[in-house]
Amino acid sequence: MDFLDYAFMQRALLAAVLVGITAPAIGIYLVQRRQALMGDGIGHVAMTGVGLGFLLSASPVWMATLTSVLGAILMELIRWYGRTRGDIALAMLFYGGMAGGVMFINLAPGGSNANLTSYLFGSLSTVSPSDVTAICLLAGFVVLVTLGLRRQLFAVSQDEEFARVTGLPVRALNLLTAVTAAVTVTVAMRVVGLLLVSALMVVPVAAAQQLSRSFAATFAIAVAIGVSVTLGGTITSYYQDVPPGATIVLLTIAAFVVLTALAAPLARRRARAAAAARPAGDPVECAIPAGREAGGKVGV
Repeated sequence: MDFLDYAFMQRALLAAVLVGITAPAIGIYLVQRRQALMGDGIGHVAMTGVGLGFLLSASPVWMATLTSVLGAILMELIRWYGRTRGDIALAMLFYGGMAGGVMFINLAPGGSNANLTSYLFGSLSTVSPSDVTAICLLAGFVVLVTLGLRRQLFAVSQDEEFARVTGLPVRALNLLTAVTAAVTVTVAMRVVGLLLVSALMVVPVAAAQQLSRSFAATFAIAVAIGVSVTLGGTITSYYQDVPPGATIVLLTIAAFVVLTALAAPLARRRARAAAAARPAGDPVECAIPAGREAGGKVGV
């Protein structure tokens, strides 16, 4: 536990916990919406904000937040209106964001591509006190949205048409989901890195789904996995001197593989238990539906 004696490790561990909570918390809605790679696209756009931060001598975290939010809103607008050439527009947005980040940081006084490395792949020693403050504020916003509006966001993620019929503001909730995902990317970029953050938003959710189909249980398990791998990856990177982002993602994938291996026998055991509990008689496929006996009609 000697790593706790160092201030930079204390900051890194706090940031890691917040990332482990926020990334799966918003990721579960992206997985439901089949937008698993949205975080990757936002990460490309956030690079422009990092470059602008260096160029304007402003906080790269806050500049990345601003550009990520604008990029996420633009992505949603393209999804709504760009029905024919939407994929081309999104590709231009992603690649333009990456190119803009490289260009701006090279135009900054004393800037070079080496300055981008810690933002692309994460870095422990460069998490400053101001970064921790920004990460705490942004993480608080993400947790507030993902928990406070979980019923509405889940309804929209499952079926937009049904949510619209029930009176929910579907477009506003879609925009809020995109903005929250953008904020999560900037929360995670100092620990995991912009190029790897999408994995932490998606893989813990996929791993949790191997054990549970309930939304609440999947949410809790995914967050538990996220916190475990971010803490484990951060501590491992300190002792082994390896990149924290890559370590965290590899641990996340390992957790997915292990839980997938455990889920198969568990599912078979549940199936056998359900079959044993079923009353003897006609097979399920031959059973008479309820309400059809003696010529009756099936009730609605």
